[in-house]
Amino acid sequence: MARGGRIKDRDVSERRCIATGETQPKAGLIRFAVGPEAQIVPDVLEKLPGRGIWVAADRDALTKAVTKGLFSRGAKQKVQVADDLVDQVEAAVQRNLINLLSLARKGGYAVQGYEKVKGMLANEMADVLIQASDGSARGKSKLRRPEGDDSFIGILTGQELGLAFGRENVIHCALATGGLTLRVVEEAKRLHGVRGNGGDMGSLERFETT
Repeated sequence: MARGGRIKDRDVSERRCIATGETQPKAGLIRFAVGPEAQIVPDVLEKLPGRGIWVAADRDALTKAVTKGLFSRGAKQKVQVADDLVDQVEAAVQRNLINLLSLARKGGYAVQGYEKVKGMLANEMADVLIQASDGSARGKSKLRRPEGDDSFIGILTGQELGLAFGRENVIHCALATGGLTLRVVEEAKRLHGVRGNGGDMGSLERFETT
């Protein structure tokens, strides 16, 4: 992510969603592959062999692909689709987001804790503010997110954020420019879409300093 909230293009490759029929950048889609027993497998990391089948990272689109038999059409063969496939996708995207945050922490691009985050924001060293979805609204309102688009993530719970930092519970986190910050933002957007109405990417809300 560039300063001022401008995100640099990382992968402009596009794919067509089998549910919506729309073509869009891969960053906003989920890839699926056909397993050895003709079962549909979520390929969140896009590493499985074979021809990929793509669905928008949107709970309604994923549900439609499952219930309307669209995976068989996309695979050009009859395939097996698990009833809980959408939940599998959510779990996989969640794990990947937590892993990316953990790697960002190890690389020195992510900090947690109110005072550290406050200092990072005050020194204009943070590109993204992350706060637990289940944290105190009053406590979260004391920190102001950085300027620009995609500068706030509120999709993870305190326990989920804690997993990324090796702690039981984390409420406040900040990401610096560079490193895995762009990938974290992209994955948070995907999780936001897959969860439907769960969580917040901060597009409609801005926390002000008190």
